Amino acid sequence: MTPNAATAATSAPSRRSFLASTAVAAAAVAGGMPLLAACGGSDSGSGGGTSAGKNAKKLLPAYVATNVVTPDIAAKNGSAVGFTSKLDIASLKTSVPKKLGKGGKVSIMSPFWGSPPKGDNAYYKAMNDLIGVDVQWQNQDGNTYDQKLGAVLASSDIPDVVVIPGWNMGGKIPSAIIGKFADLGPYLSGNAIKEYPNLAAIPTDAWQRSLFGGKLRGLPQPAPYVTGIVPLYRKDIFDKEGYEIPTSADEFTALCKEITNAKAKRWACLDMKWTAFQSFGVLSGSEKPLGWNLVDGKMVYRIETQEYLEALEWTRKLFAAGYVHPDAKLGKSAATDPGPKFAAGEFLIYAQNISQWWSRTAEQATQNPDYKIWGMDIFGHDGGAPTLWAEQPAGIFAFVSKKASESVIRDVLAVANVTAAPYGTKEYMLTNYGVEGTHYTVKNGVPTKTDQGNNEVINAYVMVASPTATIAHPDFPEVAKAQVEWQQRMGAFTKKSSFYGMQITEPSRYTNLSNDFEQLEDDIVRGRKKISDMQQAVSDWKSKGGDKLRDWYKKLLDENGSATS
Repeated sequence: MTPNAATAATSAPSRRSFLASTAVAAAAVAGGMPLLAACGGSDSGSGGGTSAGKNAKKLLPAYVATNVVTPDIAAKNGSAVGFTSKLDIASLKTSVPKKLGKGGKVSIMSPFWGSPPKGDNAYYKAMNDLIGVDVQWQNQDGNTYDQKLGAVLASSDIPDVVVIPGWNMGGKIPSAIIGKFADLGPYLSGNAIKEYPNLAAIPTDAWQRSLFGGKLRGLPQPAPYVTGIVPLYRKDIFDKEGYEIPTSADEFTALCKEITNAKAKRWACLDMKWTAFQSFGVLSGSEKPLGWNLVDGKMVYRIETQEYLEALEWTRKLFAAGYVHPDAKLGKSAATDPGPKFAAGEFLIYAQNISQWWSRTAEQATQNPDYKIWGMDIFGHDGGAPTLWAEQPAGIFAFVSKKASESVIRDVLAVANVTAAPYGTKEYMLTNYGVEGTHYTVKNGVPTKTDQGNNEVINAYVMVASPTATIAHPDFPEVAKAQVEWQQRMGAFTKKSSFYGMQITEPSRYTNLSNDFEQLEDDIVRGRKKISDMQQAVSDWKSKGGDKLRDWYKKLLDENGSATS
């Protein structure tokens, strides 16, 4: 169960809105629902660079797997771990046997979606008592967080801890991270992390992603590297109508034709651009640096590939044939919130974050018992196995001010060691659900939040650090099982690009070079622009700096090596 699921999203989300819309579901994790990692930064100045050099490994913490709790489904092929058993409060384990906090005060600024609770609420008091630290929250509106973040980092008055999502790391933020935040290496690198066992159980890839400016500065929220975007479909209607799951792009198109009946107000799908990118093997996402890869000795960016154009053309044909719900073309209603019209059966397939597999199920459980949302396996466009590309292994980070004393840093790490406790522990339950009887009740092994829990236990402590990516829904264990197994199947077809896991800041002169491509993609698939317009845009991109940026990436790789080698 995800305690605080954000269900609003777009049918063909921009990278940033997609992340923001799922941030609460991802942060509350209830298992660490995966979210897509966005743009990262790692070096100061306008020249750009990376922290993932050949000496990076000596900066990383030792990995010590936790043995406090054994998941029902182990991680495999880059998946989350899964829990499918009912929750037994009486058998919860203890992962933090003694308070590591020394009673000091720690101020934390973090993005917040919703109305922040009062600072003296029962949840904050219980967490602070468990940790032994007086955490004082400075919650800021997550929708305008980048503005507040820029102003705070430009000032001399910085809180002890600042949480920065990857999608807020544009512009001068990466250099500010290096200039304003502490090196945590002396406390966490190598065997030093063993003082904080829950942090030691965070996967190494997530720590690799936490290197900024040649130092270990971030406390990460780990994520599966398997793609987080799933083609979701109405399994109940598919079963009733006898629709078969497609195994190629042509089969998907034929299925769309079979489903669509505009007179009956039924269309096949929403914008399937993201599924097209997956099906045609397009290099992962628009976030940097994952769009780049070394292919046969040549550095290639995703927009230059034939697969990219083919994916756009296939998606364009779905729109042109009338198989896509008209709202998706106009950008309203179903395109803003797919839930209601998906539940009404106006369309049967849409591509979105894996968190909606559970959240849509929970929404409809009582009012529409026959409703069943499920996830399609991603098909190779030609009917073969797909070629998928790994997402980044962490996407949200907490940083400690350079001005913080050692005692404050130690208190921050005490906080993180509790919030990174694994599912099935007392610390996890308190972090994610609050106090039993006050913030949640348990019936038949399913925890349910009270009104007080819904008001107080939301996007606070979970933003400091998280356990290894986990999926657990005590209310719908079959969904949790299906989600993890989907990740494992798709993970078998997932490759890591040359820059997987690396924090990279492009030189400032190239920062906005690729900004217009996402809008152009959307215009093309909706018939407002042509494929030839994209080809011209790519040509312009090359001449305006793309070719020079390619050389920069190639040099970076030559000098630092691949994070996967």
